[in-house]
Amino acid sequence: MRLDVITIFPEYLAPLDLSLVGKARERGQLDVRVHDLRQWTHDRHHTVDDTPYGGGPGMVMKPEPWGEALDQLLDGARAEGRAEEPTLVVPTPSGAPFTQELAVELSGRPWLVFTPARYEGIDRRVVEEYASRLNVREVSIGDYVLAGGEAPVLVMVEAVARLLPGVLGNAESHRDDSFAPGAMERLLEGPVYTKPPSWRERDVPEVLLSGHHGRVARWRRDQALARTASHRPDLLAGIGSAELDRADREKLCELGWVESDGRFWPPGDRVEE
Repeated sequence: MRLDVITIFPEYLAPLDLSLVGKARERGQLDVRVHDLRQWTHDRHHTVDDTPYGGGPGMVMKPEPWGEALDQLLDGARAEGRAEEPTLVVPTPSGAPFTQELAVELSGRPWLVFTPARYEGIDRRVVEEYASRLNVREVSIGDYVLAGGEAPVLVMVEAVARLLPGVLGNAESHRDDSFAPGAMERLLEGPVYTKPPSWRERDVPEVLLSGHHGRVARWRRDQALARTASHRPDLLAGIGSAELDRADREKLCELGWVESDGRFWPPGDRVEE
């Protein structure tokens, strides 16, 4: 997979040399290229922003540097004999939520180009221009605003890269991740433990030491249900009874959830009869 990142702060992307992503780059599984947007400016101050039309606070990133940068990347790839077009990923608080499902989708693309912005964002015409000829995804990593898009790029690259074949040491490692499509439906992953069996008078749950695979699986499922019900009840709200086995339903009832008309609802939620 090839990844290009265009930014005014290339040094912000230094963590891409570390950990799993860095090792994947060393092995040739990831071709990561970070570009300084200012090299496509033509004034002595390397200006990349200007005041917004219509007034308002902040500055807006100019379309000309972005257009030249993206065109040069596309033309250069064609000159290298690359036939496919990239998927353009635009980090923005106004984008669609970045989910594990989207990470899986992007991990199947051969080429991603990230455009982390600063200030008030990129002139809208840039997105409109490239959406007319490329697959463009405007993506948000959460309902908050950061100083720039570089941190979201690091988040998304790591989420995508770890899904590539051979990047994780154990190919099964991501199968039961929280939010993984098909992994325990919509449940968060439960708590995990390792050696020693006792630490500061806190013991590993006996069931995990039992060697009984069925009991371990049930315990993990119950823990996942409890954690999801506590931390992210929205993921379970309205879940259909048919999606759960008998032990699941008993666990949710034990946690105070209410079954009504074939669905489960959090404690205190109004249930339509």
